[in-house]
Amino acid sequence: MLRDAIRSLAEAKIAPYAAAVDEEARFPQEALDALVAGDLHAVHVPEEYGGAGADALATVIVIEEVARVCVSSSLIPAVNKLGSLPVILSGSEELKKKYLGPLAKGDGMFSYCLSEPDAGSDAAGMKTKAVRDGDFWVLNGVKRWITNAGVSEYYTVMAVTDPTKRSKGISAFVVEKSDEGVSFGAPERKLGIKGSPTREVYLDNVRIPADRMIGEEGTGFATAMKTLDHTRITIAAQALGVAQGALDYAKGYVKERKQFGKPIADFQGVQFMLADMAMKIEAARQLTYAAAAKSERGDKDLTFQGAAAKCFASDVAMEVTTDAVQLLGGYGYTRDYPVERMMRDAKITQIYEGTNQVQRIVMARNLP
Repeated sequence: MLRDAIRSLAEAKIAPYAAAVDEEARFPQEALDALVAGDLHAVHVPEEYGGAGADALATVIVIEEVARVCVSSSLIPAVNKLGSLPVILSGSEELKKKYLGPLAKGDGMFSYCLSEPDAGSDAAGMKTKAVRDGDFWVLNGVKRWITNAGVSEYYTVMAVTDPTKRSKGISAFVVEKSDEGVSFGAPERKLGIKGSPTREVYLDNVRIPADRMIGEEGTGFATAMKTLDHTRITIAAQALGVAQGALDYAKGYVKERKQFGKPIADFQGVQFMLADMAMKIEAARQLTYAAAAKSERGDKDLTFQGAAAKCFASDVAMEVTTDAVQLLGGYGYTRDYPVERMMRDAKITQIYEGTNQVQRIVMARNLP
């Protein structure tokens, strides 16, 4: 029922704008409005804070179905989870009430600020600092590659509170867009997901109340890594969605396109390509859904399974979308058909929330 509901909404309210959102590199406001109206923009927020209380698998299905028609739009529910999960995992009761309520109502989105110009895969090498000043913390630094920056109202920011302790000297804070000293860089000009703004976030003497720290001082990096164990599965869901969307489109196309007097779907070479695409997508789906179940239960092998799902599904998405372009031939290479957009959008799933090379390091360190 959930899949049917989100698919109907995605087809009717999100798909019609996907090409224009990509072409104009603009935020998919229509998708946000539709998702908020359907209470699907942040389904993971627990019921006690006004949310839908969806479990990890339901959240995956929402993201998958939105990504099937528009990957940029799927970053609304995905990044709302990424940005707010540190508050859910480690925040005080006051912090949860203050920020999860508005998120659930659709009054503001949440972004996640971990990466920096010189701290990507080596996130513990960050330079952003937070200095205590009485009942306040003062933040200074630059965060890079921040999804939905400038549109989101709330930002989970990781900052160094004790430079002598490396990862154990990093703390997490909630920063609001309206806080004095918060500003944003120009939107990055990207290969894909052009409808989701990616910008630098500048923190210039941003003074915030001490109670906006998420968890205890020095626990920010551990919270950030624990968050990613759960949210990598949402990236697997995006990858799954875009792969499915590309297969669905290519399947329809090959039945219509005729060469040598018959539909190209009748040729064994094409049939084998479609069979491989469908088989790999199904394998990715099973891995992703199993990882979502582990996320919900908090299983001890979640770190491995989340990395495996993200890595495998995103590699499949890149392969399947590339094959979909191939199946459409010259038309696949044009912007008149959606598969070239899907291929460009799929690429980022191999890069963000930890590159697939980093996922393999994570898996190797956490072999079951």
